Amino acid sequence: MNGRILIAGIGNVFLGDDGFGVETVRWLTGPDRPLPDHVEVVDIGVRGVHLAYQLLDGYDTLVLVDATARGGAPGTLYLIEAAEPGTIAPGSPVLDGHHMSPDAVLALLGTLCAGTGGAPPRRTWVIGCEPACLDEGVGLSDPVAAAVPEAVRMIVDLVRDEARRPVPEDDRNAAAT
Repeated sequence: MNGRILIAGIGNVFLGDDGFGVETVRWLTGPDRPLPDHVEVVDIGVRGVHLAYQLLDGYDTLVLVDATARGGAPGTLYLIEAAEPGTIAPGSPVLDGHHMSPDAVLALLGTLCAGTGGAPPRRTWVIGCEPACLDEGVGLSDPVAAAVPEAVRMIVDLVRDEARRPVPEDDRNAAAT
């Protein structure tokens, strides 16, 4: 793999706290938060299919930033290492490109990689935030808005830690041939 990292903000800014991922990547792209050249930050919003196709460009690590309801207090942040991408079986329901959850994107990616010979990211992380309100409306609730700076710090730390992670032996051998 190549060490490239993609940080993708996911969510619908018209559904309150669902815009957490989009707001967090907006903070990450500010002039006072320079990231290394091998890190790309994108606002995916609700375009999950676009994310799946972008991942075919080859990234070592994917960081998804999204509202993630897990039962905690609103504004609680989660760092989740995602499992390997799956596949969407033939005959599965038609995908709606504007309603794709991160797990559906990863399933589609597995299918696309199988068809193109590409490789999914070696590691996938989710920085999730417990939402308070997902009703129609623009803007984050107070607890979720307060979590954004901490989420940015978590992502910067994760990027730093990923840069220090050794490349697995099989990846080094593949690069040498």
